[in-house]
Amino acid sequence: MEDGEENEENKNCKKTPASEKLAAAALCIGTGSFSDPPDVSGLAHFLEHMVFMGSEKYPDENAFDAFIKKHGGNSNAFTDCERTIFYFDVQKKYFRNALDIFAQFFISPLMKKDAVDREIKAVDSEYEMNLPSDTARKQQLLGNMAKDGHPMGKFFWGNVQSLKTTPEELGVDTYGRLREFHKRMYSAHYMTLAVQSKETLDDLEEWITEIFSDVPNNTQQRPDFTNLKEPFDTEEFYKLYKVVPVKNMDQLEITWSLPCLQQHYKVKPLPYLGWLLGHEGKGSILSYLKKRLWAMSINSGNDESGFEYNTTWSSFVITVCLTDEGFLHIYEVLTAVFEYIEMLRRVGPQERVYKEIQTIASNEFRWQEQSEPVDYVENLCESMQLYPPEEYLTGDRLLFEYDQNVISDCLSRIRPSNCSIMILSKKYKDMEICNLKEKWFQSPYCVSDLDDSWTKSWENLEPSAEFHIPEENVYIATDFNLKEPDLHPLLKFPVAILDSSQSRLWYKKDDKFLVPKAYIAFHLIAPAINVTPERMVMFDLFACTLAQNLSEVTYAADVAQLSYSFQLLETGLVITLRGFNHKLPNLFHAIVDHIADFTVSEDLFLTMKQQLTKSYYNKCIDPTDLVRDVRLSIINQVYWRTTDKRACIGHITRDMLMHFVHEFKKKLFVEGLVHGNITAREALMLEEYLCSKLQCSVLPKNQHPRKRVLQLPESQSYCRVKGFNPEDINSVVTNYYQCGAANIRRACLNELMMMKMEEPCFDILRTREQLGYSVFCTSRKNNNTLAMSVTVCTQATKFSVSQVDEHIEKFLVEFEDILDRMTQQEFETHVNALVTLKRCEDSHMGEEVHRHWTQIELQTYIFDRLEKEIFELENLTLVEFREWFHQHVPSGGRARKLSVQVVGSTITSETSEVKPDDCDSKPMEIDPASGQNACLFTLDPLVELQRNSRTEQINCQSSSETDLQFLPMPDIDDQKTKIANIPVFKEGLMVYPASKNS
Repeated sequence: MEDGEENEENKNCKKTPASEKLAAAALCIGTGSFSDPPDVSGLAHFLEHMVFMGSEKYPDENAFDAFIKKHGGNSNAFTDCERTIFYFDVQKKYFRNALDIFAQFFISPLMKKDAVDREIKAVDSEYEMNLPSDTARKQQLLGNMAKDGHPMGKFFWGNVQSLKTTPEELGVDTYGRLREFHKRMYSAHYMTLAVQSKETLDDLEEWITEIFSDVPNNTQQRPDFTNLKEPFDTEEFYKLYKVVPVKNMDQLEITWSLPCLQQHYKVKPLPYLGWLLGHEGKGSILSYLKKRLWAMSINSGNDESGFEYNTTWSSFVITVCLTDEGFLHIYEVLTAVFEYIEMLRRVGPQERVYKEIQTIASNEFRWQEQSEPVDYVENLCESMQLYPPEEYLTGDRLLFEYDQNVISDCLSRIRPSNCSIMILSKKYKDMEICNLKEKWFQSPYCVSDLDDSWTKSWENLEPSAEFHIPEENVYIATDFNLKEPDLHPLLKFPVAILDSSQSRLWYKKDDKFLVPKAYIAFHLIAPAINVTPERMVMFDLFACTLAQNLSEVTYAADVAQLSYSFQLLETGLVITLRGFNHKLPNLFHAIVDHIADFTVSEDLFLTMKQQLTKSYYNKCIDPTDLVRDVRLSIINQVYWRTTDKRACIGHITRDMLMHFVHEFKKKLFVEGLVHGNITAREALMLEEYLCSKLQCSVLPKNQHPRKRVLQLPESQSYCRVKGFNPEDINSVVTNYYQCGAANIRRACLNELMMMKMEEPCFDILRTREQLGYSVFCTSRKNNNTLAMSVTVCTQATKFSVSQVDEHIEKFLVEFEDILDRMTQQEFETHVNALVTLKRCEDSHMGEEVHRHWTQIELQTYIFDRLEKEIFELENLTLVEFREWFHQHVPSGGRARKLSVQVVGSTITSETSEVKPDDCDSKPMEIDPASGQNACLFTLDPLVELQRNSRTEQINCQSSSETDLQFLPMPDIDDQKTKIANIPVFKEGLMVYPASKNS
């Protein structure tokens, strides 16, 4: 739940304590994009798309997807450098049939010629969606540094240019190459298969043997790239690259090219080195940099993706998130990194540190809980390609043996003289020095040798006395005993063991998973957080600064598998912790202490303000974030967009922040849940510690914040805005159909409808109409108000947002016909699929906790909601189901439709951009305790609807309203509402009640 929106139907789709579990299968082919022919780049990725489009036995292009969706499952696939993985899950009852359809993709896929152009467009759309991705851009730029002819230098994505235009110019038949590639690369002896279901192993073995025995074996040797060593031993690699990113960030990335290390999986030298170089505690690189306000975060190691970890090389990367001050001290930051590495080299491999990492990994493996079946088999089928059978389950998880020689060898290769340095910063755009462009992603960059004075100074480094090996980790659990309950009888659902005017504490002793773990969640409910955008900015600053203050203290807990997070809601701060219960209270105490004693220096405040400003900018330029922001600002009675917060952050001072934090802690209502291997007495001690340390007074009930949603008019309303990134061609359209106040039955109808719509939505709008790669429908529940929505991410160079809207409406007419033709038997099958999902057992304790916490956070407390949903589903009728749709879409005549459209750039369109750092306005004085909006605190939740007036809206409309560029809509007829001023549109709309009967 974020910013007042919950997709509670999706959250609660699973689980109830029952024996049902989805069955799942995953198949890994030991070939991938490395095998792409040089004249058809992206062919492996394209083939992954094409094999899904029907087979000789099941010729319907959409047969598999339709079958899987009909029976409560999902499917997907991805292509890596040396592997391609396909996976799905489905109701156990239909697993055998699904396996048969799935197997035919590898036995006799149709790959029809008339589908080629359509699916090339889908691949192209996926590529264009990722054009603004800085991660993809960096990866492609790095690949371009590889030796000529080495597969690391290939363009793996594929697009229209590489799959159609260039092959045609060269006289290459893409379809013929596709067929040849499939025959050569999709061979049974390259494949590994993992399945999970509740059938007996004998039955599963019999099914697999029968169903997959016809997968062809070409008897040819699998493509082997092990002879292509040192791909980055090139002049281009050992350089300094300056890159203009899409996001506003200052980032330093240092990359070393090491040999393939897959044979050393038992030692895992890179995780060891990454653990030390990425450490955040005292004596670390980050601690050193943060003291000087040069960096906010650091990451190091190897992500073990196919790009960074394959048979030709292993990368080792250190990424430093720089502050503005750090950007001015690049040399000093680099020197600090290299000094720390030199310190490690001098002290040598540390067996104590290795044993500590080994213990943490062992504890995690020993006490691991079940994962989702589809995730489990996906990981397993890939491990079967990499490890011997006896280590399929442990090969990627455990550190087996300490070998100082292997670690020392890796450390000896990580030197200042043999790395590639990449600095990413928006500042380079203003400097106008990045005059080169990468071919595929058009990333602006420049390249040069490192300054001679720098390299000479790094030849004989003397490590700073501040650097040292991390101290022993006091957060590693040693007590794994299961506690005896001190509250009887053990109940199925959480029980309130404390309920006072100050706090309410829910508790449940785990009696199902029987693991030495616990979850702690507390919601610090405070008044008037959402009254002005300034207060929301201060809330963000508080949370960001608090996390920074905690990082040195809590990093040891994090690596010991104890985690915490802050969630910022309009109603207050949610603190959640999870992990081994033995040391979890210690982490909780540390967090509470830092909240109670919160402070920030002027320098750190200014640094955090700069970082948050960049974060706001990065959200503004993402069209998917923007379309959501605009939608919520229209339908929520009170909602501040990122543009609003960005416009006023320049006014915020340190004194204002400290006053806000003081006021925040002053009056609170605390509501919490403690669940797991922990006693009721211990749970009460946590609540007592929190309230006593914060010294908060009681928040009167009439000051508890309430979130409300506006009722859209019975018409079609349109809001069209320009995207902020002038180089992003991606447009996003969300058509939102408001369905009114929620109750359990209505929510079930809505969820069932979206489940039915999911497959035809994808098939028609994505596969047939080719509107874009990302197309989806969603069942939405926003502050107890239901809605259906359809979202399409397209490219402005291919479709206008008006065309997309028209296609969505035509699809809904077609879907209405599908509903009208739906038989009673089909309806019952559809209901059964959703009921089966809701009866799926919890895979791990976190799922049960999340379900209960959702009810507590929403203050609905319907802990048996799943059982109630199942009851309602089993009593729905087909007539009622159809009527739900007819009532809420435009063809029914009473629709409350809102179409939010973010328009991407085209080659010829004029564009404007949010300035990256526009924070120079004079500070303005705000009384954080004043201006509480009456509509937040005095509305009677029993009143059916209330009129929303201008005076009841926020008393501080931000000047950032003008930051949104509303576009003209000449294509929208005058009978429909055109929104060009959101506050004016909202004036006079009715307000839905804040009912808890959801």
